[in-house]
Amino acid sequence: MISRIKSFIFRQRYRRFLAINETVEQQLWMQQVGQRTDPLRRLYDCGFSTFSQHEEDGMLLYIFSLIGADNKKCLEICAGTGMESNTANLLVNHFWTGLLFDGNKKNVRLAELFYSHHSNTRIYPPVIAHSWLNRDNVNEQISAHGMSGEIDLLSLDIDGIDYYLFEAISVVSPRVVILEINHLWGPEDSYSVPYDENFVAEFSNDGTDYAGASLAAFIKLANSKGYYFVGTNRFATNAIFIRNDTKHPLLPEVKDCSIYFDHPRVKYGMSVRLKRVKDKEWVPI
Repeated sequence: MISRIKSFIFRQRYRRFLAINETVEQQLWMQQVGQRTDPLRRLYDCGFSTFSQHEEDGMLLYIFSLIGADNKKCLEICAGTGMESNTANLLVNHFWTGLLFDGNKKNVRLAELFYSHHSNTRIYPPVIAHSWLNRDNVNEQISAHGMSGEIDLLSLDIDGIDYYLFEAISVVSPRVVILEINHLWGPEDSYSVPYDENFVAEFSNDGTDYAGASLAAFIKLANSKGYYFVGTNRFATNAIFIRNDTKHPLLPEVKDCSIYFDHPRVKYGMSVRLKRVKDKEWVPI
């Protein structure tokens, strides 16, 4: 137990170092943002990771540097331990408030430990809830834990019925949405796994193969809900959408989605990994 506590304290000190470094990054960015006159070719060119899996921390910070944050509220569905997530940087380093869900009790306990002990969040940590969400209970669970109406960010990554949860969510109206996509289908094919509230993803040594929905499927759904697509990380695993009334000239709608599917890892997924699951049940969108 003592060694675990020492390890935890070391991680906290390391996170504090990262927070200082990230603050310097933001200050430099704010200078650059004020000088920009043209959009980035690829959104991930501004990316970096402090807590996120890939470049999402930088991408989100760039977006909110441009459009501003109205109330600094975020909702993350499937936040894991809270230490590697799309909202952690905003919660820890930028003093946002939030609601985090996860279906694993151990993850929830670790997230509670992390946020209750971190110097920046221990006084007012995010609400962390244990729940297995589906399209029938997602709105009830969100509102039951104190969140509704306008928020700045929704992050959704459950390795499964993501399409149907995003379709169902109506109790909150996020200005920015980040969704995990299945890049195996490439930029044009529009598919999702079928709806099953007990869906369990199928993994390989290369990652998650049978789960989620393609980018094209999410773009159709997002457009119908009043959002437009602005980019992904370099591995085309997380896509970001902005609500139409929050448009910014430096965040244009991406029409040629193929520019986000040129990394060798992504091409490998489309050419090799898709073959393993292509004959499984998929729903055309």
